[in-house]
Amino acid sequence: MATKKEGKRIRKQREKVQVGKLYSLEEACNVLVSTASAKFDETVEVALILGVDPKKADQNVRGSVPLPHGLGKKIRVAVFAKGEKAEEALAAGADVVGAEDLVEKVKGGMMDFDSVVATPDMMAQVGKVGKLLGPRGLMPSPKVGTVTFDIGATVKSIKAGRAEYRVDKSGIVHTSVGKASFGGKKVYENALAMMAAINKAKPSSSKGIYVQKVVLSLTMGPGVPVDIASLRAA
Repeated sequence: MATKKEGKRIRKQREKVQVGKLYSLEEACNVLVSTASAKFDETVEVALILGVDPKKADQNVRGSVPLPHGLGKKIRVAVFAKGEKAEEALAAGADVVGAEDLVEKVKGGMMDFDSVVATPDMMAQVGKVGKLLGPRGLMPSPKVGTVTFDIGATVKSIKAGRAEYRVDKSGIVHTSVGKASFGGKKVYENALAMMAAINKAKPSSSKGIYVQKVVLSLTMGPGVPVDIASLRAA
């Protein structure tokens, strides 16, 4: 049950968002950061309803995009690789590196990382922990660029703030585009990069309206709906 103090805080937040109004993406970002009131730096989250059927393999929208201003948090990267590629991963700043030994650690419950990269020759081993990584959105994928021999560049890109997106079973993409402390302009530029990437990933078999609804929100704040037409203009 929310306390009276929490209730007052939430009411003040909601008063800044006009009921029934659709905001341009830039307006939405500015309004959103103005509602920040938590005692921690809240994450800016984006939810998009897409006109796709995730049950069809060719409409399973998924990918990644480097954000202009990063994600505003330290990303811990695990890499499944051997030999020179393992050394390359460590030199690039990977936090956890291993091969069969890392598979065993994951089986034992070690999941202290936010992103996973693997060389193609390690995927048979990684598949052994797919049921542990998959539900957490951590399974490496060629589509996202996390199954690659270009380990160094990939690890550096992720550490710098490359964001991943993936449509769920309901046809919704939930992803992050930064922190409230970034301010409206940086959040807008990050959000714009994310929207462009998702739009570019539109499946050719998807018919009708592709991006049907977009809502921005903070970890502890109200949603701010975005005018889809403004995205086309942007």
